[in-house]
Amino acid sequence: MDTIKVLDRHVIFRQVLFAVAGLLCLTPLVSAPMALVLGLLIALFVGHPFLHLNHKATHLLLQVSVVGLGFGVNAATALKAGREGFLFTVASIFGTLAFGLLLGRWMKIDRKTSLLISGGTAICGGSAIAALAPVIRAGERQVSVALGAVFILNSVALFLFPVVGHWLGLSPAQFGLWSAIAIHDTSSVVGAAGRYGPEALAIATTVKLARALWIVPVSMGAALVFRGRGGARVKIPWFIGLFVAAILLNTWAPMAAVRPVIVGASHAGLTLTLFLIGSGLSRQVLKDTGVRPLVQGVIVWVGIAAATLWAVMELGR
Repeated sequence: MDTIKVLDRHVIFRQVLFAVAGLLCLTPLVSAPMALVLGLLIALFVGHPFLHLNHKATHLLLQVSVVGLGFGVNAATALKAGREGFLFTVASIFGTLAFGLLLGRWMKIDRKTSLLISGGTAICGGSAIAALAPVIRAGERQVSVALGAVFILNSVALFLFPVVGHWLGLSPAQFGLWSAIAIHDTSSVVGAAGRYGPEALAIATTVKLARALWIVPVSMGAALVFRGRGGARVKIPWFIGLFVAAILLNTWAPMAAVRPVIVGASHAGLTLTLFLIGSGLSRQVLKDTGVRPLVQGVIVWVGIAAATLWAVMELGR
């Protein structure tokens, strides 16, 4: 009986600690990088008390927060960013997919795992993996390995990109475009670009969400390659349409009174999202990822980041 009470106290302690840390992430006291580290520390030393709910909560919170950010973007800025980023998007997506699949084949990595890692790097991280997985009928371990590799690299990018951007003297427009193409997940793109300034954030968010639409044709192509019975339908990211609607409302409707509240709440939501992502990187996830898929992810990511950075800097001259 005493043992049960001790276990109950331990569970309650973990839940309270997790809740307090999560609430802190909603305040200005915790920045996006700090939230990620805080979540990672809890994952490694305390344990996520609600791990079974983490993926759904992270996914929903990210989508709602991104829609809210649309109220801080002007339609003219969004159109300009979309036009400038289109060619980069097309070239980088197909270049990354081709390079990643060839590299995975050379490294003798399972074909489905290799595609998930390459697709996550090329398009939009965990969202692309989640869309591709049912289409190619990937197994749970294949999905876990790909998500682990992408989330680990996402965490590195959140800290590394702003440092590199300031060191190279990138303008906000250059950094916004670079981060949107070279960082996997929307949450880390927004976190990194938000540290670089509002202009970088507006460009990065718009280009990244336009890039996310490529989930549809890439998933359809993957369905043809891995054709067979039992595949799932391709899911279109609904929140992108709401993001566009928020931009239009912000541009043409009187939103001055509520805009700061919505955008501020969205930033807080994204900080909390990064905390949840960090807290989901348990020891088991890190262990299951393994060396070879992570090496593949690193090489593909460094390749796209370097190529995009060079192109962005050349255009800026």
